[in-house]
Amino acid sequence: MATVAAGPRLVANPIGWLKHERRWALVFSYFALFVFMIFFLGPPYYMLVTSLKTNQEIANLATNPWIIADGITFEHYWKLFAETGFLTFFKNTVIVTLAVVAITMVVSILAAYALARLKFWGAGILALGIFLTYLVPETLLFIPLFKFIGWLGLLNNYVSLIVVYPTISIPFCTWIMIGYFSSIPRELDDAALIDGCNHWQMLWLVFIPVALPGIIAATIFAFTVSWAGFIYPLAFLYSQDQQVLTVGTVTSLIRGDVFHWGGLMAGALLAAAPPVLVYAFLMDYYIAGLTSGATKG
Repeated sequence: MATVAAGPRLVANPIGWLKHERRWALVFSYFALFVFMIFFLGPPYYMLVTSLKTNQEIANLATNPWIIADGITFEHYWKLFAETGFLTFFKNTVIVTLAVVAITMVVSILAAYALARLKFWGAGILALGIFLTYLVPETLLFIPLFKFIGWLGLLNNYVSLIVVYPTISIPFCTWIMIGYFSSIPRELDDAALIDGCNHWQMLWLVFIPVALPGIIAATIFAFTVSWAGFIYPLAFLYSQDQQVLTVGTVTSLIRGDVFHWGGLMAGALLAAAPPVLVYAFLMDYYIAGLTSGATKG
């Protein structure tokens, strides 16, 4: 007896099946988001709770570390401002960050424009070489840079960070801006040239406004590098009046084998607040700047 091959199985209610699949996809997405939120918000929450505890409660290992049992105290924040050089660390960090961001953006915008729009021999190789310098780890560079900073007479001076940090931020920011400038249509160049613009006017009046998301993304990266750097301040700075937040807060609140955990957590929270605010308000521009340069034309 001949058998007839079964055809493709048809879904009786495709709309209901799609709703069912979408429901499970949403459940899985929300579950993954919840796990992600717990994993990344757990440490900041623990820091906040610890900074509001008394020293006695922090030292008592029998208490729950995730809740405040003996009442909230702001003693650690008061001592941080009154008994440490936290405000000096903050001022030094702001000066270093603003200077590094300004230097980085001026150099990277000019370099990226030249490499992306002024086609000359070796531009592609030079652009690749600039990016490869970013891949060299800081742990291999801080010893020769220490010798160089000593030769300049800038040891124990936060100006040394203004000299050193651009070596990290400029290569990557230049690479970001090269991709973004390359994605801008060539017709804009032709239109600007017809209107009588020179290259400086084209850069200032055409490319910078169009490439603003990419510039913001590069600025945020330069800000993060200079604000959160740790190895170079640890190697180059050793007096309290020259320290920045990342190293000064730690060295002033760890004395011998005594860790002032409440003050450390309070200082870490306050030091992390400016980058968090920057990313919170500029995240859309940051994502747009990183992704727009990925396509060309």
